[in-house]
Order: sequence, then structure tokens, then C-alpha cells
Amino acid sequence: MVATTSKPANFSFSGFMQVTRFWNLLIIVFAQYFTAAFLLDENDILLSQSLLLLSFSTVLIAAAGYIINDYYDVKIDLINKPKRVVVGRVLKRRVAMIAHTLLNFIGIGIGLILSYKLGALNFLTALLLWAYSNQLKRMILIGNLVVALLTGLSIYVIAFHFDPKNSLIIAYSLFAFFFTLIREIIKDMEDLKGDENFGCRTLPIVYGIRKAKSVIYVLSMTFLIGLCFLCYKMIGFEMMLMCLSLIVPLSVLFYRLYRADTTAEFNFLSNYCKFVMLIGILSMPLFS
Repeated sequence: MVATTSKPANFSFSGFMQVTRFWNLLIIVFAQYFTAAFLLDENDILLSQSLLLLSFSTVLIAAAGYIINDYYDVKIDLINKPKRVVVGRVLKRRVAMIAHTLLNFIGIGIGLILSYKLGALNFLTALLLWAYSNQLKRMILIGNLVVALLTGLSIYVIAFHFDPKNSLIIAYSLFAFFFTLIREIIKDMEDLKGDENFGCRTLPIVYGIRKAKSVIYVLSMTFLIGLCFLCYKMIGFEMMLMCLSLIVPLSVLFYRLYRADTTAEFNFLSNYCKFVMLIGILSMPLFS
């Protein structure tokens, strides 16, 4: 008996939730509200309509970014993560592109309602996400830096709109940037096979796994020293000690990374970086 495959649907709620990384979007909302609650010196900020609209616009732009990334990466994902392919299997490609455009349009529009600066930032973010999915992610380190920048920006946008000189939010944004950059390089090691087949020039492909690991070691120590110095100058001794505590999770990361040589091990390290970022965000009440 020959198995039949169903055609992609015009719309599938479960497929849409999957392609937009619903749980990742919830994490963005949580991080932004947590940042506003503990690092902004404003009363009733959590009930603010401005914060609600800002977070909603960020989520819409991020969701559009996830969609366009999957749209361009179907062939690669069929090798790296075949069970997670949605575009072309569950959702029609045309529907995915329409959803991407619509979400971006609404997200930019909401930003403009709040301020022209936020609208412009949302537009640039959407443009950068498209460029990343289309080409930048296939360029050595450039794609990694773009994702890290946008992750840090998802935290900093709270300061951008409410308190541009908030040193604590800047410090946490740099923390998110740093761990996301490390995680993205590790993900490139995990996805080496599929990326190589489609001509991507990621760090592990161009220089090999061993040198890519060395880059992570050097970047980690350089960034940790720089972050400690900035926190000491901008915030104070207590925040510098908080940064120095990153030596513990980094030591675990270095040990596991040195021994890692399988897709499963790199996947563990990628999730480990996400866990460290979550713990970092949860430390915000210590400085409220």
C-alpha cells in the first residue's frame, strides 16, 4: 500500500504556531515585561498601554522573521531538521509570504503609533531579518552577529523607548547579545551537514569545528572582561561581581564544548546557552 502525503493547507493554526515559534515569542514578551518591571523606575509600567503595544509590535516583527527564515531555509531544514519543516508541507509557501508581509506591516505600524523612532527601528529590524534569511546567514559570522544584535535589541528596545540611558538595561542587552552570539556559532556546528550542502559559509564550514570552538573561547573571555569593565564604570562594583559570576556557566560551557563532537551534544550546548540567558534575565530583581 502506497502512503499518501497531504497537500499544504491555506491556513493551519498548529502550523502557524510552529512556524512563528510561539514559545520563543512568549519568552520575548516575558523578557520585556520582566525588564520593564524591575529595571525601569516608572510606576504602573506593567499596565502601560505603551509597553503593551511595544511588546506586541516586537513579537509581530519577530514572528515575521521566523516565517521568512523558514521560507528560505526549506531545503536546508529538510536535511538538518526534517520533522520541523512547516512551509511547503503544512502551510503553502504563498500563505507564509503573505503572513510575513502582513505581520511586518502591522508591527511597523504599531511602532509608528508609539513614536516615529520606534517605527523606524521596527522597519530596520524587519529589513535586517529579511536580509539575514535571504543572504546574511550564509556569510561567515555576519549572520551570527545579526541574530545576536537583534536578540540584544529585543531587551534594549525597552530602554530605547522609555529610558535611553538606563545602564542596567544596556548591560543585560549586552549579556543577551553575547550568549546569543555563542549559541549561534554552536548552532552552526549542529547544522553543519545541511549548511555545507547548500553552499553556506559559516564559521565551522570555512575553518572547521576545532577553530570554531577556539573562536568561542576567545570571544567569551574577551567579552566577559569587556562587560565587567563596562559594568564597573557604568553601574558599580556589585554589577561587576554579577558579571564575574558568569565564569561558572562559561566554565561548564567550555568543558562540554571541548568534548562535543556530535549533533546531539551541540544541540545540548545550544539549549544550555538559552538556559543561561533565562537565568540571567531572572537575576534582574537583584538590581531593582
